[in-house]
Amino acid sequence: MSPVIRLSGLLLLACLLEAQPKDPYIGSQACRACHVAQTQSFFRNAHTKAERGCESCHGPGRAHVSAGGKKDLIVAFSALSSRKALDNCLACHGKDWSRNNIRHSAHTQADVVCSNCHSVHQAATPKHLLAKPQKDLCYSCHPNVQSQFSMPFKHRVNEGTVQCADCHNPHGAPAPTWRMGQRPRLQQHAQANEQSCVQCHADKRGPFLFEHAALRVDGCGSCHAPHGSANPRLLNRPVVFTLCLECHNGAPGFGREGQGIPTQSASHNMADPRYQNCTTCHVKIHGSNADARFLR
Repeated sequence: MSPVIRLSGLLLLACLLEAQPKDPYIGSQACRACHVAQTQSFFRNAHTKAERGCESCHGPGRAHVSAGGKKDLIVAFSALSSRKALDNCLACHGKDWSRNNIRHSAHTQADVVCSNCHSVHQAATPKHLLAKPQKDLCYSCHPNVQSQFSMPFKHRVNEGTVQCADCHNPHGAPAPTWRMGQRPRLQQHAQANEQSCVQCHADKRGPFLFEHAALRVDGCGSCHAPHGSANPRLLNRPVVFTLCLECHNGAPGFGREGQGIPTQSASHNMADPRYQNCTTCHVKIHGSNADARFLR
């Protein structure tokens, strides 16, 4: 082959290669030159396992780099609308069962998106990449709940024994099976679509031969304040019989068979201190397999 023909072939190959479109992805190494703070600890992040690294979330970066860092040529989450930011995260995380209700959750309806709670680059907690410790993150929007955890009787969230996510699913929860159809606050369902309380209080789960209707219909919150209370056992009222009389007032037509709510017998004088603590005798108040009146 003559040198002229060989040279012509090389020039033609070079022209063809130049004419081909360049790969729009440039690789995560190029990001480190400008985004030092974001990349210096990113190797500890679970997102490093993504196929394209930074570009898995932020999109192709070649045009962004070639234009000297022009912001509108890359997916910048700070500039995205709430819906767009959510769509980007759900492209990968939408496959998880615990997160697939987020579009219908109270958080999304209030324009709270993933980046409000999670920090991908500089997380305060290695687990779940939270922007702050979990309780501080929740308290920043729910100060009324924070005050409840300062009550004399409470679940020990401030002490770190219990976390908000043990009872609540911030990404949304399925429709509830209690509280007369009123949706609980992102309640984390346990086992057979039951209240999250039975995850710890398994002895109250049942099934029982004789059920307490208040537990099955209104749930634990009909008697207990779940976050904190001034009363022992997190009760809604300081005296037990006043709590029981809220329901046991003879109202007709209630219950599975419409038999109404029974009242105390004539022998029970509510002015007598002996009868003011109902659970002294009705000890199996959450349900019983032996007695319909929840006696021992």
